[in-house]
Amino acid sequence: MLRIGVDIGGTFTDFCGWREGDTEVISLKVPSTPPAFEEGFQQGFERLLERLQPTESETALVMHGTTVSTNAVIERKGPKIAFFVTKGFRDLLELQRMGVRNPLNIFEVRTKPLVSRAMVFEVDERIVRGGAVRTSADEAAVEALVRQAVSAGATGFAVALLHSYSNSDHERLVARAIRTVVGEEAEVSLSSEIWPRIGEYERAIVSVLNAFVRKRMNQYLGAVEDYVASRLPGSQLFVTRSNGGAMAASEARLYPVHTLLSGPASGVTAVEYLGRALGEHSILTMDMGGTSTDISLLRNGEALTSNSAEVGDFPVVMPVTGIEAIGAGGGSIAKIDHGVLRIGPTSAGSYPGPSCFGRGGTEPTLTDAYLLAGYLPDVLLGGEMRLDAALAAKAMKPIADELNTDLLSAAEMCVAVASSNMVAGVLPYLARQGVDPEDLTLLVYGGAGAIHGPLLAAELGINRVLVPSTPSVFCALGGLVSELSHDSLETIHGSRVDGEQLALKFAALRSHAAAWLSRQVSADRLISTTFERWAEMRYVGQSFQIDVRLPDDALEAKDIGAMEAAFHSEHARVYSHSDPKAPVEFVNLRLRVRGAMSIPQPSSPPLPPPGSGDAAKGTRSMRFHGQTIERVPIYERALLPLDQTVIGPAVIEQPEATIVVPPEFTAKVGAFGSILMIRS
Repeated sequence: MLRIGVDIGGTFTDFCGWREGDTEVISLKVPSTPPAFEEGFQQGFERLLERLQPTESETALVMHGTTVSTNAVIERKGPKIAFFVTKGFRDLLELQRMGVRNPLNIFEVRTKPLVSRAMVFEVDERIVRGGAVRTSADEAAVEALVRQAVSAGATGFAVALLHSYSNSDHERLVARAIRTVVGEEAEVSLSSEIWPRIGEYERAIVSVLNAFVRKRMNQYLGAVEDYVASRLPGSQLFVTRSNGGAMAASEARLYPVHTLLSGPASGVTAVEYLGRALGEHSILTMDMGGTSTDISLLRNGEALTSNSAEVGDFPVVMPVTGIEAIGAGGGSIAKIDHGVLRIGPTSAGSYPGPSCFGRGGTEPTLTDAYLLAGYLPDVLLGGEMRLDAALAAKAMKPIADELNTDLLSAAEMCVAVASSNMVAGVLPYLARQGVDPEDLTLLVYGGAGAIHGPLLAAELGINRVLVPSTPSVFCALGGLVSELSHDSLETIHGSRVDGEQLALKFAALRSHAAAWLSRQVSADRLISTTFERWAEMRYVGQSFQIDVRLPDDALEAKDIGAMEAAFHSEHARVYSHSDPKAPVEFVNLRLRVRGAMSIPQPSSPPLPPPGSGDAAKGTRSMRFHGQTIERVPIYERALLPLDQTVIGPAVIEQPEATIVVPPEFTAKVGAFGSILMIRS
C-alpha cells in the first residue's frame, strides 16, 4: 500500500510518497500549471511513481491539498448562482453584518456579493426560533421560482432559510423543487447540510461559497480521480480540509467549502506531527510559498483552532486550523508606490514567475531580490531549474534607480520591507494570544520559508528556528500524515440543558460522525478512531462565545458544573478574567471525529557514507545589514554529519530548498534530519 501526499500551490506542486512498512519518504516538486492544475498534478505524479515503482496490483491512498476552490473565490470565477432566502430577507448578502472592514476609511464600501440581487429569490415561508413552522412553504410556488432562476441563467443553487439550523424541512423542500425542475443532477447547496449553526448571514455565505466553487472542484477532482484510478486501479483519492484533516474526494465534490484552506492547514498538521516527535510544544509556524506567507501557533503541541476565517473577501464561520496571512511570498512583485517601496500583494505566480526564472517575467519579485542578495543559488530543484541573475538585475534596476541606490542595496531593501510587513502582522497576533516571542520556536517551511524565516526570527526576537528535513514540500507531508476528520454541530442557543441532555445530544452527534467516517473509507484501513467534544459557551448576556474542549470525565459523569468550570478556566486564559459565580450558557455543541490510518514514523535521513567528502562546497558573497560579506560558506545538507555546527553567515543547500543562516545564528543537524538554529 502506498500513501501519497500532494499539495498544489500558486508556484509549485509538491509531492511526498511512502510505502507502508518503509522508513523513507520520497519527495519532489514540479512547477504548477495554472489554470489547468491537473496537468502539473499528473506530471509530478508520474515522476513520483517512477521513484516508488509500484507493483502491478499495488494501490494508494492519495491525500490532496489544493487551492482550486480558494482561487475560484479570490478571482470570483464561478457559475451563475441562484440564491433562495426566506421572504423579506432578499438583501441578506448586501447588508451583511451592517459594518465595513475599516470604519475609519470614509471611502470604504461593503464587499460585493458573489450573487447579484437579481439572482436572489424569496421563498414565502417562515420557521421561527426553536424550529416551529409559522408559514409553510408551497412546493409548487418554489418550483415557479426555480424556473425563473433557470431562465435567468442559473446553473448552481444555494439555499439559506431562516432558522434552518433548528428545522431543515423547508430547505429540503426547496432542494426537492430544484431537482424536480432541473433534474437530479442539479448542484444544490443547503446551509442546513453544510454547517447548521445560528447566524443567517454566516450560513448564507457558507452555502453561497459552496455553490460557487462546486462546479470547478467537481470538474477538477473528477479529472484527478479518473487519472489516479487509471494509473493505480483500486486507489482512493482524499482531499485535505480546512480543519487539518481529510475527507474522501466524493465528499469534497459535494461540500468543497470545507477545502478552502486545505493547503495551509495541511502544513500545520505536519508541524504537529514533527513537533510531537521532537518534543517541541510551543511553536510558531511560518509557511512562505510563492504567493503568500501564513503563520499559525501550536500551544502544548496542538494547533490552535478557530471558528472563523476569511477567504478572499468573505468570512467562513466554520472550524478551521487557526492560520493568519501576514505577508508576501517569493513571487510577490516589488514596486514603488508614490515614492514608497512595497512588496505584493500582486504575485508573478508560476508563469511567467519571477524574472530570474527566464519565463518571460519582467517585474522584480522577492525571489529576484533573494538571488541578487546571494541567498539563492543559480540552480534550483537539483539543477533542473536555472536562475538568471542578469534577468533579475534587469528587473530590479528600475527599483534601484527610483531609490537612488545600487542593485544589491535595492534587493536587500526589498527583503527588509517584506520582513517589516511580516513583523507588523506577527507581533499583534502573538499579543492577542498572550505569547512572548522568546518562548517560541519558529518552524519554517514552504519554498521560501527557510530563506526568510531566520531573517524574520531575528527581527521578532525569536531565538530558535527549526527547519524540517523537507521544508519545501512540508504541506504535502502534512497531507500524507493527515487523519480523516469531520465536525458535527448542533445549535442549542436559548435552550436550558443539563448534564443528561448534553450527554444525549453528544451521543447523537457521535452517531452522525461515525456514519460519516464509515462513508469515507473501509473500516479495515483505520487503526484508531477518536472523538473530541467541544462547546461554544459564554456568560449570559455576552455577544460572543469561546470554544471549550469539554472534559471526557465530566461528560461521562454528566457533571455540568465541571463543564462550566472548564469554560471559566478557558475564559480566564483568553481574557485574563473569569466570574465563576456568573451564569453560563451553551450556544453550540460540536463533536470532532478523527480516523487515523497508517502513516510513516519520523525518521532521520541516512548519514553521509564514509569518504563522501566535505559538506562545504564553496562560497559566495551575501548581503546582510547593509554590508556585502564575501566568501560566505555554502554547505551541502545531505553531507552534514549529525551535530556539526555551522556558524552564520552561511547557506545550507539541498535540491528542493535553500536555508539561510544569518550572522547571529548557529545551526546544527538534529533529530530526524531537522536543522536547529540558535540565535546568540
